[in-house]
Amino acid sequence: MQDKAYRDFHSRLIPNIDKKLIIGVRTPALRKFTKELSKMKDFQNFLFDLPHKYYEENNIHAFYIQSTKSFDECIALLESFLPYIDNWATCDMLRPLCFRNNTDRLYPYILKWLRNENTYTVRFAIGMLNSYYLDSEFCEEHLKIVSSVKSQEYYVKMMVAWYFATALSKQYDTALAYIEKRILDTWIHNKTIQKSIESYKIPNDRKEYLKSLKI
Repeated sequence: MQDKAYRDFHSRLIPNIDKKLIIGVRTPALRKFTKELSKMKDFQNFLFDLPHKYYEENNIHAFYIQSTKSFDECIALLESFLPYIDNWATCDMLRPLCFRNNTDRLYPYILKWLRNENTYTVRFAIGMLNSYYLDSEFCEEHLKIVSSVKSQEYYVKMMVAWYFATALSKQYDTALAYIEKRILDTWIHNKTIQKSIESYKIPNDRKEYLKSLKI
């Protein structure tokens, strides 16, 4: 299944991962392969054989967790796997479907993961707030919690900016106050505005106003 051209391209997107550890398998093929592997009777051994060696092995693990229907099983698998996620791509593709209907049970885990020292555990936690708590489950407390995340890690700061840009597209009036009052770190503040301007979900008049708030 290796596609060397794809490997070369993809390796530039995740520069912190040694190119030798990226096989270069396209996502649709890897998802299909995950379904086949998960039917094998000894597949569970793979889930606990951590850390994995290859980038694709981590993605297979993520795809399996994402498809898990049981909330309790999903959490148990995540608690085991999160410490070993070592790149933004694996982190961001991990969006468990069972969380959508279990946001009340998920929230305490998000708060715990936000206190973790691992870059991608924190990024994952913010990603969960971004994916599942900016619509009907939204409350202003979430903005306050994410704005209080202090990290010098690029991939954490980028996720904070992504979260606030999404918030501006879905909860504009509430999120705007964090930009107008300059509550965020300057880099995150400006990156949030940049992402908002690039978004097709935010009207042009709001984009123009956000441009005027750049520091």
